[in-house]
Amino acid sequence: MPSVAIIGAGITGLTAAFYLKKRGLAVTVYEAGARTGGVIQSLRRDGYVAEFGPNTILETSPKIGQLVKDAGLSARRLDPSPAAEARYVVRYKRPIAMPGSPLGFFTTGLFTAKAKLAVLREPFVPRRTDGKEESIAEFVVRRLNQEFLDHAIDALVAGVYAGDPHKLSVPQAFPKLAQLEARYGSLIKGQIFGARERKQRGEIAKDRAPKFSFDDGLQVLPDTLSERLGDAVRLKTMVTGLTQTASGWTLELRENGQEKSVEHTAVVYAGTAHKLAELNLETTAPLDLAVFSEIRYPPVASVVLGFRREDVAHPCEGFGMLIPKVEGFKILGTIFSSSLFPNRAPAGHLTLTSYVGGERYPELAARPPEELVALTCEDLRVLLGVKGKPTFAHSVLYPKAIPQYNVGYGRYRGLLTEIEAKARGLFFAGHYRDGVSLSDSLVSGCNIAERVGEYCQHLHLKGASLPA
Repeated sequence: MPSVAIIGAGITGLTAAFYLKKRGLAVTVYEAGARTGGVIQSLRRDGYVAEFGPNTILETSPKIGQLVKDAGLSARRLDPSPAAEARYVVRYKRPIAMPGSPLGFFTTGLFTAKAKLAVLREPFVPRRTDGKEESIAEFVVRRLNQEFLDHAIDALVAGVYAGDPHKLSVPQAFPKLAQLEARYGSLIKGQIFGARERKQRGEIAKDRAPKFSFDDGLQVLPDTLSERLGDAVRLKTMVTGLTQTASGWTLELRENGQEKSVEHTAVVYAGTAHKLAELNLETTAPLDLAVFSEIRYPPVASVVLGFRREDVAHPCEGFGMLIPKVEGFKILGTIFSSSLFPNRAPAGHLTLTSYVGGERYPELAARPPEELVALTCEDLRVLLGVKGKPTFAHSVLYPKAIPQYNVGYGRYRGLLTEIEAKARGLFFAGHYRDGVSLSDSLVSGCNIAERVGEYCQHLHLKGASLPA
């Protein structure tokens, strides 16, 4: 019977292992850390539920809802309050609601008349034909204008990637934008004429996808998948080397201070790019993983604060606010966590989750917790009218948070595909390859389970057909 090794017990690795086990394959998940779930962390304390990684799952694919059902979590799924749809972008030092309709866009105070005219002009801007890979900044200024970059897209990029729009690649980081221009010649035309095709494919745009969580926070999902996998998950077990053999792969492990080796038919690497670069890979064709150390992961700190409702002037009804760099604040943005889902704060209180660092201010992320709380409170005082001390405060630092799909990132993805072709039975999945959002990571886990399952089935049938 073929066996599969999964390296990394983040949400991609757990999802892949869960579905491979359902297919009847022997699966082992090797996790160097002491817990599963990767960046997904939910803390319940003093009546608060704090999320330190993602705050929601976007149901961008039917596979995500199916995973919730297959894991037996449908009854624990928590949909957001209808009031949580409002999103804000900071301008003039205050949060302004993003328009939700074409009419709303042309009446909003978020953009000047010049920016609104740029949207009307966008369908007539010629598509790029010279093949140059553009940064987000170059693309937006060319198709719209500088104001859109400075006051909208910069904030969006900080919210998604904690990244720099002057470095991030359009085709790599926001491929659907590149596809809209290539196919329709315009973003506006693409939104209008591409809606039917997206519906036929079962795709839902991220800005329209249903959001959800679970009754005790997002950690319910990795915890449940870990329970379903049972002894197949081995914590505090670092994979240090991979050697290709005639029958599959030999893994070199460091577990409880001891060096071991194990055999598997196939291997899925579902960790981070910088840890991939440290793996010793021995194959029949010379392959070097060190190049993946070049992938940039900026540090990000998550700061979760609780306040008495009467100590916050802003209603904080909605998803949250994004903050452009030109506004001069230290935090990248804030999620109105207790407005998103019920029971995230004690009665009469609210929870605000803010992010510090990223490519904008990487040096701030590693500040001591008390300094992170102080600088976050100061920004929230100006933006939301917060006064008094927080009734809850907790921060978590991610020294290497989100891979940056910068200009040129396609070479890394191409190299991963090349390695898979040369080193049969080795597969790559996760946020360094298939998208950085939580929904991307879930779909990546589902898809890689299908690929590996088909590979193992092919090997099994091939072996069964051989003469004894």
